[in-house]
Amino acid sequence: MSINLLIIGGSDAGISAALRAKELNPETKVTIILADSYPNFSICGIPFFISKEVSHWKNLAHRTTEDIEALGITLRMEEKAIQIDPEQKTVTTENQNGEICRYSYDKLLIGTGAKSIIPPIEGLDNEGVFSLRWIGEMRTIDRFIEEKKVQKALVVGGGYIGLEMADALTLRGIEVHLVEFAPTVLTTVDPELGEVVQEKLEGKGIKITTNTLIKKVIKQNGQLQVQGSDGFEDRSDFVLVAVGAQPETELAQSIGIETGIKGAIRVNEYLETNLPDIYAAGDCVETWHQLAQRYTYLPLGTTAHKQGRIVGENVLGANKKFPGSLGTQSVKLFDT
Repeated sequence: MSINLLIIGGSDAGISAALRAKELNPETKVTIILADSYPNFSICGIPFFISKEVSHWKNLAHRTTEDIEALGITLRMEEKAIQIDPEQKTVTTENQNGEICRYSYDKLLIGTGAKSIIPPIEGLDNEGVFSLRWIGEMRTIDRFIEEKKVQKALVVGGGYIGLEMADALTLRGIEVHLVEFAPTVLTTVDPELGEVVQEKLEGKGIKITTNTLIKKVIKQNGQLQVQGSDGFEDRSDFVLVAVGAQPETELAQSIGIETGIKGAIRVNEYLETNLPDIYAAGDCVETWHQLAQRYTYLPLGTTAHKQGRIVGENVLGANKKFPGSLGTQSVKLFDT
């Protein structure tokens, strides 16, 4: 018996679910709706394109669009899911031209991922101020650096993306000043290790300011003047705001799907939501942490891939459980 699997989101969770379902039952009808035109791209590889360690943005694709479609998977790109009807089992989308489409499903996977946290900083709408989460944003940043011949960059946030981008921009020949609100960078590790990381970065010429809250960005004489707490002030050609991610779950919440930590979707060990025949996986869900023995919000590509694979089996009738994550993460900063 073939089923109609509809997936919202074309990153790790969605693609791995689609591939697994097709692998187990080639008759499965699989349709993936994605808001951009970059299915199955390595989001983790973005800094390596900015640094030019990856020569072409297409090299960040795990599979090409043609590879995915050759497996019998239908890709509906540049379409944003705007409504789910769990009673009629339909999803309504809108494309860039305002055209409305409606898709039916037997099983639905919500894999909408996460979005950048936008902090309350005045002036984020100025030209030259960016956040970074998706391939489209990466390409826009790359063009801006080339066209404006950026010499100096200020990075707000000392987490993984902020640190990797400080590395990437430095390798690109740009002077980097990184500003972090906490006492040390990389707050997901102990402060002692954060201090070691900071020393390594400073040894590569990156200026780091901690214990500082950025409040305002002003466009002045062709440059961006950045102001913060305790009289902080600096000028740059480019500002990247990388203060973390939050789950993209507004669509799920609009139909009564339960959410929890940071607004992430609550799922059981089979990755089912509280609504029948609707699953969720990836950066939009809570994740069971094996060490902490509790649910947490842990948006990691490896976790999303494993969860998607399990959903791909369960929509076909399996009863596979996601055992949880150990929270293992890695980051490369220059030669460290």
